[in-house]
Amino acid sequence: MNAPHVLEVRDLRKSYRSPEGEHTLVVDVPSFRMASGEQVGLRGPSGSGKTTFLNLVAGILQADGGSVHVDGGPMTGVSESARDRLRAERMGYVFQTFNLLQGYSALENVELGMMFGRGVDGRYARELLGRVGLGHRLRYRPRQLSVGQQQRVAVARALANRTKLVLADEPTGNLDRAHAMEALALMREVCREHDAALLLVSHDPEVLGHFARVDDLARLNRATSGSGITMPVAEPAPGVGERA
Repeated sequence: MNAPHVLEVRDLRKSYRSPEGEHTLVVDVPSFRMASGEQVGLRGPSGSGKTTFLNLVAGILQADGGSVHVDGGPMTGVSESARDRLRAERMGYVFQTFNLLQGYSALENVELGMMFGRGVDGRYARELLGRVGLGHRLRYRPRQLSVGQQQRVAVARALANRTKLVLADEPTGNLDRAHAMEALALMREVCREHDAALLLVSHDPEVLGHFARVDDLARLNRATSGSGITMPVAEPAPGVGERA
């Protein structure tokens, strides 16, 4: 029996109006699906619409047309408050720009994210921060952390609600190579533990090499070019987030 789809995208479209009044189509994805627990690398070079696509999936942006369903719940055709609620309950998001609250500690940033999901679990928040190497920085605020440490707080926050789907927009882009591989391993491991799907966008071949399925957004997205394809990788690179 095939695993149920945790993410289903159909005929998803988004355009923007220029100052001159012209409409530019940015996203036009006819079909995209992910099974429960599946981990997908999405190759997203500059100009491919990657961040817009993720924000549409997350319900942060409202689509012009088409549909997005996450774990059976609609992210399109519903109110902003309904999208916010569904995102908090069923989705984690590692933003490229972190989006940490500057007035709160690392621990508080993770716990605040939990308030919109299943409720605050301080023990699990501490555990996650420990696993990303920040157990000794729980009370530090973002401005007291390095760029790489802030990104690791963002990773812990996205995983905190044990959601069905985790989106990650270039989550390793601001980390050195060693910490990038550790963060990638953590995301993959925790997603497996909770049977959560992981959709990670990157332009880094080394990061994408750890995924058995790699899709090319520039080809999936008809607004940028051509028809969609899936590019399989024969074997995930050994040792990163894989159990023996």
